[in-house]
Amino acid sequence: MKILVTGGAGFIGGNFVHYMLNKYPNYDIVCLDKLTYAGNLSTLKSVMDNPKFTFCKGDIADKNYVDKLFCEHKFDIVVNFAAESHVDRSIENPQIFLITNVVGTGVLMDCCRKHGNIRFHQVSTDEVYGDLPLDRPDLLFTENTPIHTSSPYSSSKAGADLLVLSYFRTFGLPVTISRCSNNYGPYHFPEKLIPLMITRAIYDKSLPVYGNGLNVRDWLYVEDHCRAIDLIIHNGKIGEVYNVGGHNEKSNIDIVKIILKQLGKSEDLITFVEDRKGHDMRYAIDPTKIYNDLGWLPETKFEDGIKKTIEWYLENQDWWKEIISGEYKNYYDKMYGK
Repeated sequence: MKILVTGGAGFIGGNFVHYMLNKYPNYDIVCLDKLTYAGNLSTLKSVMDNPKFTFCKGDIADKNYVDKLFCEHKFDIVVNFAAESHVDRSIENPQIFLITNVVGTGVLMDCCRKHGNIRFHQVSTDEVYGDLPLDRPDLLFTENTPIHTSSPYSSSKAGADLLVLSYFRTFGLPVTISRCSNNYGPYHFPEKLIPLMITRAIYDKSLPVYGNGLNVRDWLYVEDHCRAIDLIIHNGKIGEVYNVGGHNEKSNIDIVKIILKQLGKSEDLITFVEDRKGHDMRYAIDPTKIYNDLGWLPETKFEDGIKKTIEWYLENQDWWKEIISGEYKNYYDKMYGK
């Protein structure tokens, strides 16, 4: 079995590469990554010498490059993690999100069609459903929830999802889609909430929290997400969408306070900043379908996952210290102030 993992130097893709090489030592894993600011080769450092792993630097929107890669490697499955994924950045520059998330997905599927109708899996997000009210905890996103996007990021992912489903209906391409809740865990780029708070709290820096911090997210430990995708690509029903949720709803401010408590830091570090434009209030996924069809349930309780995540950032400071500089520092200053 040979699998192409796009975006494999990023957070979820990188964890998936490690997961698959560990679980399936006989599989060949090819990673395609553009190595933008969020792609980090050090995430893959421990597997670079693995004879079953190949890294390729390239852009999924570069049709000629991708076609050559498909000619060179006879892929059995393509798993597309490659995406511009940060909402704030999509508000600053929507165009790059359209190119990578929509055009890039189309390029990959065209190559799948050309080279033998290759199995294609699209890794999407619960953000395509928009948000839910805080005062209706009974409401959850299901696979039948209408798409109702709030940002250029979620709109680009929704556009890609619709394109994927159209390739199944029009061309018969064997596709599946997974829509996950917020992931957390090792190798998470420190512009996102949990790693941002951990890395800043370690050095007693202020912790910027949007608005009043009451926005709620459903948190999924990244290894549980990798297990779900593994099940979908091997046993999922072609043409289907699967929601992957963690059953761990927490408000942003509660997340920050949990991190501070684990690190033994004062809540005085919390600083409330101007809210994000169009900030969704609540995400919550109903994963009943993937449980009924594939037997998947999240195994990691948030209390355990956040401890493991904090420990990883404490033990791997060289990884994230290299990131918190240059372009990322300039971006942080722009978004949250000096």
